[in-house]
Amino acid sequence: MTIAKEYSLAELMICAAAEAFRHDGEVLATGIGLIPRLGASLAMKTFNSDLMMTDSEAYLLSEPNPVGPRADNYIQQNETWMGFSRIFDNVWSRKRHAMVGPTQIDQFGQANISALGSDYSKPKVQMLGVRGFPGNSISHPNSFFVPSHNTRVFVKGECDMVASIGYNPERLPKGYRLDDIDIRLVITDLCVMDFNGPDHQLRLVSLHPGVALNTVIENTGFAIDIAQNVKTTPPPTVEQLAIIAALDPHNLRAKQLKDNPPGDRTTSAKLVEEVA
Repeated sequence: MTIAKEYSLAELMICAAAEAFRHDGEVLATGIGLIPRLGASLAMKTFNSDLMMTDSEAYLLSEPNPVGPRADNYIQQNETWMGFSRIFDNVWSRKRHAMVGPTQIDQFGQANISALGSDYSKPKVQMLGVRGFPGNSISHPNSFFVPSHNTRVFVKGECDMVASIGYNPERLPKGYRLDDIDIRLVITDLCVMDFNGPDHQLRLVSLHPGVALNTVIENTGFAIDIAQNVKTTPPPTVEQLAIIAALDPHNLRAKQLKDNPPGDRTTSAKLVEEVA
């Protein structure tokens, strides 16, 4: 494998997102949003060929569909029918892993996609509603994707509206234990994290190239667990970038993050220091 010399932050995050599915085996992978979807597709195309993926309608695929418009003669690789009832069979049996994009995440890993504001009856911002978050979060593993790591997302205290279960003993449903909760990776534009710190504390796993540790600390509204020697998120390989390009032939990934920043921000960080 050859490490790529140049890559975008979106491509780095796609590769980091793929790692969430590395050890899943034969489960239904669901990536909500372009970067999570490409991450799951990359995992299926490389180190976890057992992953199941749908065409977002009614078929299970042998090969993930590319994103964006496809040629009229494109033939998707259908493996079998995967209707709604079979989707729920996977959900309830923990045979699904979804990477979702919450608007808020708190110190317990509880997430919010419903509404913003302290008064739920009169929210400042009305969003999607809880949708499938409650059932999904108690039924199968989930990972989080955050395109802009800041204190509006990683909030102090609890989320304005708790839409999904987390490691909060006071909110556990009857019969559930903290060990039943399964939040895997948290992929942001600054770093990779998980909830494997002491007492399920949010833990820093790796910093993206060129990102300072203090930047993560200052943009998180609560304390996180930090190892003595923090790793750097591995850059994409040339082979991974080729697969990503084939999965995203229209380069839609370049429009997912503001100004499509580079994946390695070491140079830009040095320029800022020199100007200062």
